[in-house]
Amino acid sequence: MMNLHTTALGWSVIGCSIAVHRALGPGLLESPYEGALAHELRTRGHSFRHQVPLPARYKGENLGRTYRVDFVVENELVLELKTVSRLLPVHRAQMLTYLKLLHVRQGFLINFSAPRLVDGLVSVLLAE
Repeated sequence: MMNLHTTALGWSVIGCSIAVHRALGPGLLESPYEGALAHELRTRGHSFRHQVPLPARYKGENLGRTYRVDFVVENELVLELKTVSRLLPVHRAQMLTYLKLLHVRQGFLINFSAPRLVDGLVSVLLAE
């Protein structure tokens, strides 16, 4: 079992992610994992928003660029899916920014390219 501090919701989402990874395996693009994870979250009764628009702003001014957050589950957990050879510090920085802008405390970076999903899962917590 992973050494991870999270909520019951977090553990359920991890279970959903593992189910998707077991069924599809590593090596696909992000979109099949997104679709399968959305299906799995719905099946388990979780409410979520998918591809949540997040406008870039500076001092109240819209910078003309909108980012998209992969999932916000139950308004308390942000999921950012990746299919990369390894997660990088920039991915963690991106998640921290999403958490701040969305006012959410925890997020998961989930790298579906990892041979074992638990090795591609990183929890990011926003300091209170």
